[in-house]
Amino acid sequence: MASRTIVDIFIPCFVDQLFPDTAMNMVKVLEKVGCEVRYNPNQTCCGQPAFNAGFFNEAREVADKFLDDFSNETSHYIVAPSASCVGMVRNAYQDIFVKSSKLVKYRAMQKKVYELTEFLTDVMGITQIKDAKLPGKYTYHDSCSALRECGIKAGPRELLNNVAGLELVEMEDSETCCGFGGTFAVKFEAISTAMAEQKVDNAIATGADFIVSTDSSCLMHLEAYIQKQNKPIKTMHIADVLASGW
Repeated sequence: MASRTIVDIFIPCFVDQLFPDTAMNMVKVLEKVGCEVRYNPNQTCCGQPAFNAGFFNEAREVADKFLDDFSNETSHYIVAPSASCVGMVRNAYQDIFVKSSKLVKYRAMQKKVYELTEFLTDVMGITQIKDAKLPGKYTYHDSCSALRECGIKAGPRELLNNVAGLELVEMEDSETCCGFGGTFAVKFEAISTAMAEQKVDNAIATGADFIVSTDSSCLMHLEAYIQKQNKPIKTMHIADVLASGW
């Protein structure tokens, strides 16, 4: 029997606390495609909130812990349902560890970290999740982290377009930021809200039932605006879509 691909999953702190179903659906999808999924319960955060807020020493402590938590098995892939966190580990950690004795250890781990959809398409060569089904129309939000930090664009759409019953309707400015940006939404609330309004209005103009993305942080921001303004559209993380119908 061929060996199964072993995956260590990283569940971002906000997904763990606010969207646990998305984490479980990622596991469901990974197991569906034949992966052996492992979870280290000692994991916490990637350090992105501290790093983006300028608390570099604190971010370094969290990054050290992440490295320790995920570098024991050098042959295993590390997969997360968040391009934002993956972008942090792939890119910002280079600055954190550049003058550290742990740089070699980090470089080895850096090559193994993937966002869920790019792992499915680029590593596993999978563009369709068998039995996935969701009737309706969707429009896709390219998160800043997915597009600009990880180079993810075509893969999620290909996976979604192979979900039975689901139809893509692209919105205007799909690559424009939703306005969340972590602490940006707190420091510049009015601008952040205006950006969410523009994104949601563009999505509604397509006639879509769902806004889908790789990042729960973007979707959380958009969903809050949608609910507050009682807008006629829903948000769904791509892991939840791929786990629908089976």
